[in-house]
Amino acid sequence: MIVTTTFDVSGYRIREYKGLVRGIIVRSPTIRQGCLGGFAQILGGQIHAYAEMCEQARQQALDQVMEHAQALGANAIVGLRYDASELGGQRNAATEVLCYGTAVVIEQVR
Repeated sequence: MIVTTTFDVSGYRIREYKGLVRGIIVRSPTIRQGCLGGFAQILGGQIHAYAEMCEQARQQALDQVMEHAQALGANAIVGLRYDASELGGQRNAATEVLCYGTAVVIEQVR
């Protein structure tokens, strides 16, 4: 499946719009990620454990978007975007990752 942040695909034309597709993941750090992240916060610098958690959430949200698009009969997604927010307080913090775009059917231009 072709996925792009742009609203067209070079060499293809959009034949049909299938509609909005989205994937949403809410994740909290594992115990390991929480411990490593807390320790890294004390020392400063990049928090690799939290970055790993966020990357996993983004990938899972993208997987959901592609599954949603396939279920609609699309072969591409245009205008893909991500949005993220924090839920809960400091003790029960979780990250919400929303991935969305427009499912389309594209065909190669001859």
